Amino acid sequence: MKKAYRLLLGLVILSLLVSCTTMAAPKSLKVIMGLAEEEWNVMREHIFPAFEKEYNVKIEAYQTEAQDTEKILEARAKANRMDIDLISQDNMRLATLVERGLVEDLSEYRSLIPATVIPALVDVGEFGGKLYFLPYRPNIEIAFYNSLKFAQYGLKPPTNWDELFNVARTFKEKEGVARVAIKADLSPCTTVHLFDFCRSAGGDPVVLDDKGCFEAFVFLQKLWPYLSPDSKTANWNFMNRHIATESVYLGQNWPFGMNVIVKDGGKKEVLAYQGWRGPVKESHVLGGDVIGIPKGAPNKALAIEFAKYLMSKEVQEKLATYNGWPAVRSDAYGTVEEWQRPYFDAINEALKYAEARPNLLYWDAVDKALGEAFREGVIEQKPVKPALEKWAKFIRDNKR
Repeated sequence: MKKAYRLLLGLVILSLLVSCTTMAAPKSLKVIMGLAEEEWNVMREHIFPAFEKEYNVKIEAYQTEAQDTEKILEARAKANRMDIDLISQDNMRLATLVERGLVEDLSEYRSLIPATVIPALVDVGEFGGKLYFLPYRPNIEIAFYNSLKFAQYGLKPPTNWDELFNVARTFKEKEGVARVAIKADLSPCTTVHLFDFCRSAGGDPVVLDDKGCFEAFVFLQKLWPYLSPDSKTANWNFMNRHIATESVYLGQNWPFGMNVIVKDGGKKEVLAYQGWRGPVKESHVLGGDVIGIPKGAPNKALAIEFAKYLMSKEVQEKLATYNGWPAVRSDAYGTVEEWQRPYFDAINEALKYAEARPNLLYWDAVDKALGEAFREGVIEQKPVKPALEKWAKFIRDNKR
């Protein structure tokens, strides 16, 4: 009788444990990312469904710009109401998240990073010898150019500053309107281009008033009259539109432009290459996103599984094919369509000269200083040296 009672009691307890486990299983995974609408469509149609099916969970994904992620996590942390499980964050806005203790130390999950991941993409997620972010999406700008327009005037894609100036001047002289653009909307997009120009002249954009940055700004001041007026609206989005509508014949942008301009826009004559070098070297900002887990995330274990999934070869191949993203791993280009291969060749060439931006707690000051120095020294054509000295001091005053 006692044995039967103990057996019955054991079955009841086991049933309760199973029931509790089932009740505790996550029903959703809350994720925030910063994507264009076309990229969100790819996520919803080609990436999320397989994970949702395997784990019987719904991914609740929300659009959030990189500069807003810090505020969102901090507000939830202060209220002790963290409900976000995973973030995808721009690799230049990581320091504050770590400094304020808003993300988990992921060092114990380092072994999950595939061996074929580009090492530099792991380095950007490390702070003080600890791994806080997992690699997920590298990004690097390439130069898109209208090959028919170049051929019409006997021009070749520029490979250095002198050639860039000659191409820009030739188009304006031949057509009466400038056809080369840089991102000069004074947003963080402008900062990316200024990093490339300063570094390729041997300068440090965070210092700003050094010899290399001076040389870069003097060149940009000379180039400005031959740049398209569309430069003032050119950002990651509108640069594609300007090239696709032939108001711009040469401009640098992120690789997803190949899908927008060539595939969707039908502009097969728009080709790409890695871009130009400066007087000292070739340099391209290593952009992209990394994966972080907010401290106190309610579904950390499931978030780690989703991070593994995003780093997998299968997913990286889909992101390369459908979004035109560079893959985070070197073995994930097997499904790239034939028409895309020349663009990925350009991406891989540019990656050879990639340099990450420093993760700084005073990044907003650097971003503002570069934009304002560009406004004064290039757009308004004021003397370069005083403009750089003024805004270099602003950076130093805000350094922390």
